[in-house]
Amino acid sequence: MLPISFEFYPPKTDDQRTQLDRTAKKLAAHAPEYVSCTFGAGGSTLSHTPETVRRLKQQHGFDATPHLSCVGGSREDIRELLKLYRAIGCTRIVALRGDLPSGMGQPGDLRYASDLVAFIRSEFGDRFRIEVGCYPEIHPQSDDARADLRHFKTKVDAGADAAITQYFYNADAYFHFVDSVRRAGVEIPIIPGVMPISNFSQLRRFSEACGAEIPRWMQRHMTAHGDDVEAVRELGADIVTRLAERLIAGGAPALHFYTLNLAKPTQAVLARLA
Repeated sequence: MLPISFEFYPPKTDDQRTQLDRTAKKLAAHAPEYVSCTFGAGGSTLSHTPETVRRLKQQHGFDATPHLSCVGGSREDIRELLKLYRAIGCTRIVALRGDLPSGMGQPGDLRYASDLVAFIRSEFGDRFRIEVGCYPEIHPQSDDARADLRHFKTKVDAGADAAITQYFYNADAYFHFVDSVRRAGVEIPIIPGVMPISNFSQLRRFSEACGAEIPRWMQRHMTAHGDDVEAVRELGADIVTRLAERLIAGGAPALHFYTLNLAKPTQAVLARLA
């Protein structure tokens, strides 16, 4: 089995914290290489990410990796967060541009993820392993595939160590993207992001927002099950398992699971892969 990692989001209520703890305990049995924690909706620096990273590291014993967004923050804000993460003992950062928070007119001191990567390197050298995002199906705000590849290479040239993809359900999109970046001289690991399926309506909303494509055949099979939650979950686990098997067979260096703070959908896939 390849190295695996899990992504969580920061809880904001006691019930959500209980859910995260329950999920973390269950997924710990799969010995992830690390877990990551998102930066919070809209890229707000007032998110609960540092608290959650500390919890995942100290209470659950994970190598906890914070997402860090540069949009809307000053250099000093980002510098202080990085100092905090270094004090907590973090060794990795997922460096992202992020989205401009609602109502905020200024993007902040650093406009792009490449600027953030360069800033981390200039301030902290090799203290952090830096992962960046990439889009096998092309970033929804990119003009075209070539522009998207140029932007990605800029992040790599700034000092990124690895990349995690947006989730996808078409393995060929991943393989084509890897071939393209290799031809462009990019040699860092390209780690597929895998989204297990538990709620198809929710997945469609996520996909519309982030530009991930749900294949027509997959939509038709999912909608055929209507409100049969268990059937949707079983079909989803089978689909994602077959995707993961293709990625592994095709040479993917690792798998990064977007858990949505739920254990069962990810466990269902890992059980089929075992």
